[in-house]
Amino acid sequence: MAQQDDLFKNIVSHAKEYGFVFQSSEIYDGLGAVYDYGPNGSELKNNIKTYWWKAMVQMHENIVGLDSAIFMDPQVWKASGHVDAFNDPLIDNKDSKKRYRADVLVEDHIEKINQKILKDVSKAAKRFGEDFNEEEFRSTHPNVTRRQEEINSIEARMKAALENEDLVDFKALIEDLGIACPVSGSKNWTDVRQFNLMFNTQLGNIAGEEGKLYLRPETAQGIFVNFLNVLNTSRQRIPFGIAQIGKAFRNEIVARQFIFRMREFEQMEMQFFVRPGEQEKWYTYWKEARLKWHKSLSLGDENYRFHDHLKPAHYADNALDIEFKFPFGFKELEGVHSRTDFDLTQHQELSGKKLQYFDPELQESYVPYVVETSIGLDRMFLATLSSCYKNEDLGEGNSRVVLALPPVLAPVKVAIFPLTKKDGLPDKAREIFNQLRLDLNCQYEEKDNIGKRYRRQDAIGTPYCITVDHQTLEDNTVTIRERDSMEQERISIDQVRQVALEKCSWGKVLQ
Repeated sequence: MAQQDDLFKNIVSHAKEYGFVFQSSEIYDGLGAVYDYGPNGSELKNNIKTYWWKAMVQMHENIVGLDSAIFMDPQVWKASGHVDAFNDPLIDNKDSKKRYRADVLVEDHIEKINQKILKDVSKAAKRFGEDFNEEEFRSTHPNVTRRQEEINSIEARMKAALENEDLVDFKALIEDLGIACPVSGSKNWTDVRQFNLMFNTQLGNIAGEEGKLYLRPETAQGIFVNFLNVLNTSRQRIPFGIAQIGKAFRNEIVARQFIFRMREFEQMEMQFFVRPGEQEKWYTYWKEARLKWHKSLSLGDENYRFHDHLKPAHYADNALDIEFKFPFGFKELEGVHSRTDFDLTQHQELSGKKLQYFDPELQESYVPYVVETSIGLDRMFLATLSSCYKNEDLGEGNSRVVLALPPVLAPVKVAIFPLTKKDGLPDKAREIFNQLRLDLNCQYEEKDNIGKRYRRQDAIGTPYCITVDHQTLEDNTVTIRERDSMEQERISIDQVRQVALEKCSWGKVLQ
């Protein structure tokens, strides 16, 4: 655990040192749980957006895009249930004065038990080798079955407390499990209480409740209130989807773990509208499709797992998370929810406007059901950074820090170096730079020796470096170096653009 904590600290430090993420308002000592993305961070973030948009919209004929406003009529949030039910169960430790989400405390306790199970499984796998049957081991080994039963019991009790809004039993569960404050080690807890997460502001100079607006806590409602507009202008037929990338805001009291949980964040969401009764089929389809999308980046298949919700949100009949193994454990990366017809029906009733679809095949009108995929862009950024950060021992006392980013996501695709600042090498390097920069984000660098330049580019994840040397002037060839293997080969300058575009093609990950 200490080793993982050190890794996370190194990632956070690296993110600042190399221009990925800065603390917001840092010169004023920073604003808690709010962050800015630097030169390399903004590039990586935009590349993640592009990857999602291409996969979700461009690769699907029946999914279209939308960019809705952050401010909406407050009735939107009344209809969606956010005004009355958008709460987190919070608990304070009386000795440390620290505040926690009660459900996260219990989930962290469960994860500790699960890690013991994984340790037993790992030991057995090493002992039995190819003959190891994990499923059989999990179902028969006494320590594993006992711990799994303990997990099931805890989850069932927490689910009941959440469904019944029994905050008294929620506190009793925390006490019965002997959960201590991570800071003080104290078990002196307050009662559990609910806290609404929405930010509110005022519209113009209108005072009081009449002028009250909310910063949107999710982007999905902008899709639902535009359902008819998109349907009538895009000529789509069910099943079809509407995708959106945008900012959302939540007054997180327990914001922590760097950019994992922030008060201002960005979501990539898609609402897929289906016939009533077909939601289970599409729920299964989208959970598998989204997991495939994540795995196509080759960040490690073992870093992903499904986690079914103990208590789906009030609008859902089924829900799960795609969890990712961050340095601080498996946590939610993306949610897939079967939202039923809740949202459209609520907006239809409160607005008095029909939000229905006439199905030409069935010759009837109905309110569609919805399957949602929702991924936190900032969490995707952190997952990518965490899995790609490597401190490599090169032998003979040498090492390097490298971000082994997929080339399509790398902030800089190609770095161009003249070996020296003289003999016409910079001019030749500039020619190559100008040839490439319209198609790829490139960087020209001539400061320091070539080794230091390689190390700087490794640290920001640049997949390919091109070096112009004296041989270039003789035979019109350059050296291209690959980041991960550090192998080098000479190619003709005439080939540079084609090779670079091929190596950084979106076709490498999009299928």
